[in-house]
Amino acid sequence: MQLAAASLSRYGSGDKSEPNPDPYKDPKEYTMMMNTTLEQLRSLRLAGMATGLQEQLTQAGMTGMSFEERLALLVDREVHWRSDKRQARLLKAAQLKYPQACIEDLDARAGRGLDRSAVMSLALGNWIDSGHSVLITGPTGAGKSWLACALAQYACRRGHTAVYQRVPRLGEELRIRHGNGSFGKWLLALAKTDVLLLDDWGMAGIDAQTRADLLEIIDDRAASKATIITSQLPIEHWHAWIGDATIADAILDRVMQKNHRFTLTGESLRQKPKPVAPGKNPEATKKST
Repeated sequence: MQLAAASLSRYGSGDKSEPNPDPYKDPKEYTMMMNTTLEQLRSLRLAGMATGLQEQLTQAGMTGMSFEERLALLVDREVHWRSDKRQARLLKAAQLKYPQACIEDLDARAGRGLDRSAVMSLALGNWIDSGHSVLITGPTGAGKSWLACALAQYACRRGHTAVYQRVPRLGEELRIRHGNGSFGKWLLALAKTDVLLLDDWGMAGIDAQTRADLLEIIDDRAASKATIITSQLPIEHWHAWIGDATIADAILDRVMQKNHRFTLTGESLRQKPKPVAPGKNPEATKKST
């Protein structure tokens, strides 16, 4: 019952010697009405509007605005609140390796093989709706996974669904899903996902079952859903990694239909251990207390 109390000073203190600008002569009646309104907004799951109304009740400048203007602000607040909530839900569901990676923070220094304008043009374009593939290759530590996560994270910010999957762990996950009968449902959900990120493609060998399942995954997405692939292997070696020539042809034909390529270069961006100064024991210990 105290939620609207902060607005009482603007509508009168209850002292009859002072004019009360509020149409409700009794400030307590006004407070009860506003608290009821706030509760009703929340019960209708209009949390954004409820929060906006609470803020309006404590902002003196709002008294100079018309009803239509204040209503427009409340509706706008609800729209943004729902958008923010959806983005948070999409990012949580994506389970990205680097959920905080943002294309705005892209490190495009010389020697990395990255063109900032090319990355931004892709991110702002229609590659997702058009079902394009993004192929990111380069040596370990070059930032392939980070760039892929940044593109997927921006896709979530634009309202798209995304899923992160490390390929070396894919075989085990597929075996579990085949065993518990959830593979078909999972495959259907994956086919509806706007952006699939396959990280560390080609890092470990795959068996016949994983190879066949990978074809199913890629085939469901061909030309309709976007796929991001990162790999240390140059693209020309992917066919040999897949192993079975027929399946390799089928997978790569679908992946290569419409693709954007980034080949990263340069030294590893991962932090390296600091060199030990001469004469100091690397096993040196903590000071005794």
